[in-house]
Amino acid sequence: MRLSSLLTSGLAGLAFFLGSASEAQEIYSCVDAKGRTLTADRPIAECTDRTQRALSPSGTVKRQIGPSLTAHEQAAQHEKDRRAAEQRARQAEDRRRDKALLLRYPTLAVHDRERAAALLQIDEVIKASSKRQGELGNQRKSLGGELEFYVKDPSRVPASLKRRLEENDGSAAVQQRLIADQEQEKKRVNQRFDEDLAKLRQLWALANPPTPAVGGGSRTVRN
Repeated sequence: MRLSSLLTSGLAGLAFFLGSASEAQEIYSCVDAKGRTLTADRPIAECTDRTQRALSPSGTVKRQIGPSLTAHEQAAQHEKDRRAAEQRARQAEDRRRDKALLLRYPTLAVHDRERAAALLQIDEVIKASSKRQGELGNQRKSLGGELEFYVKDPSRVPASLKRRLEENDGSAAVQQRLIADQEQEKKRVNQRFDEDLAKLRQLWALANPPTPAVGGGSRTVRN
């Protein structure tokens, strides 16, 4: 048993040695800046700026070693890698957005319904503001009637009447701005839905390509 164990250990050690020796027997080859083909048993210093080949003892190319980059080249490579990573991230985000858009609007009818619902909410706000504007207009007429009593002597206008007139004018201006803002919001909503629809038409076409028509010419059968 002891002899068998020693033989096994010896064979394992020999295999490790032969494997290590085989790895160490790589031959490096390159063509330097002067056009000379150089070979060595280790990476060649004269070829750090170009690709070197690591060959097996039989001459088979095992791997290639890229050129060592200068600090400027490394910075340029890092910038190139950064831009490539950003582009991949943008493409992934675009794919995610497209998928979400398709899930939200699987058909044109769904898209049209959501556009109509969004615009209806804005129209309701405009309607309420317009109604409030009408109420403020009627209030202003009533206040104007009271003000007529002091046309000959405006200095006698009561402070309470002046205050109500100012409040009325301020409220009317607020409603006017609110309506204008909502009209702009309608334009933004329509623009967003139009942009989504243009993209959706492309996505729908890709998701549901037209089925090619099978040509079948009519034949006349004669007996």
